[in-house]
Amino acid sequence: MFTGLPDYPWKSLKPFAEKAATHKDGAIDLSVGSPIDPTPESVQQALKKFSNAPGYPSTAGTLEFREAVVEWFARRRAVPGLDPDQVMPTIGSKELISWLPTFLGLGPGDVVVQPKVAYTAYAVGAALSGATLVSEDDPDKWPANTKLIWINSPGNPDGKVLGVAGFAKAVAKARELGALLASDECYAELGWSAPWDKEVIPSVLDPRVCGDSHEGILCVYSLSKQSNMAGYRAAFAVGAKDLIRDLVNLRMHTGMIMPFPTQQAVIAGLSDSSHVAIEKEIYSKRRATLLAAVTDYGFDVTDSEAGLYLWATLGQDCWSTVDQMAELGIVVVPGSFYGEHAANHVRFSLTASDSDISRAAARLQNALG
Repeated sequence: MFTGLPDYPWKSLKPFAEKAATHKDGAIDLSVGSPIDPTPESVQQALKKFSNAPGYPSTAGTLEFREAVVEWFARRRAVPGLDPDQVMPTIGSKELISWLPTFLGLGPGDVVVQPKVAYTAYAVGAALSGATLVSEDDPDKWPANTKLIWINSPGNPDGKVLGVAGFAKAVAKARELGALLASDECYAELGWSAPWDKEVIPSVLDPRVCGDSHEGILCVYSLSKQSNMAGYRAAFAVGAKDLIRDLVNLRMHTGMIMPFPTQQAVIAGLSDSSHVAIEKEIYSKRRATLLAAVTDYGFDVTDSEAGLYLWATLGQDCWSTVDQMAELGIVVVPGSFYGEHAANHVRFSLTASDSDISRAAARLQNALG
């Protein structure tokens, strides 16, 4: 049995969730970032329409699916000129993130780089392959034997956005090292702070970033957040044709196939941008309510330029803050889940109902007396 992974970190939150549940008005869970608003009707209807799917789907994705991704990148991400052969569906983004080092043939002696404050799946992928994990944001400090570099913009948990110049520096260094630069961009439609409240958040595929070539880069995107489709496990990856071809071949051998009805649902989700604007407005109001209360309570909210979280600190150990919030009946995530550089932060999720966000804000404000 494989023993290279620790217990799933969220299990360690159980005592604090139980403590929060003893609050006289019950617990409010602002920990896991799982969407709770309805999946768009257009997506639901597409799933129903194509639910009769007796045959095996295409691992590479239908041409219609891949063309929808190409059109979406041009329309929403300022990335024109992609080819459908550069697109590959994935069963959510986490499975690709977790298995990519293995698919690339990495192992002992190879380095996988992740951000200093990082989503947990990058470390899992390195552990599964046997590669060495290095947490480093500065491209000039990436080791010579680096084979895979993960960038996450907007970041989970911190909401940090990497601009064009930062992306371009990362691409140049990765190409110098001969490493694959993989960019996790799942929160790109959810910018809050200027200039990202109005400007398109850059992609690694942006010609201002990578020039006229997509060699050595891979972009990963999910509809879980923008379209409330987490239950569909609907995502895709885009990169150079030869890389996508090889990844598709591996996925054909291992049966990692997005179901045909889900592919049709993705097409519907990408084709309809109106629901994205509506959902962003809902999150904007929740964010404003919670941000005011968290700040009034005494938290310093850092980064949080985009995405679905407030990344905040009271200047103390994160577990002390988790316990402090549990006293108020609020469950938050400790920064230590995301690496040693986040030991004083906690993450508040915006993926709760309007009512729960308002109730949490009231508890924080009432605690001030």
